[in-house]
Amino acid sequence: MDQLITTIKLFTQDEDGVTAIEYGLLAALIAVAIIAAATAVGTHLSGMFNYIASLLP
Repeated sequence: MDQLITTIKLFTQDEDGVTAIEYGLLAALIAVAIIAAATAVGTHLSGMFNYIASLLP
C-alpha cells in the first residue's frame, strides 16, 4: 500500500507532461500567427498583382 501511495505522489509531482502541453500550446499559437500573417500577405499580394495586371495593355 505504501508503494502505491509513493507512486501516486511521484506521478502528481511529475511536471514532464505539463511541459509537453505548454510546448504544444505554444506551437499551436505560433502556427495560428503564421497562418494569419500568410493569409493577410496573400490577400495583399493578390490585390497588388491584380492592380499591376490592370495597368498592362
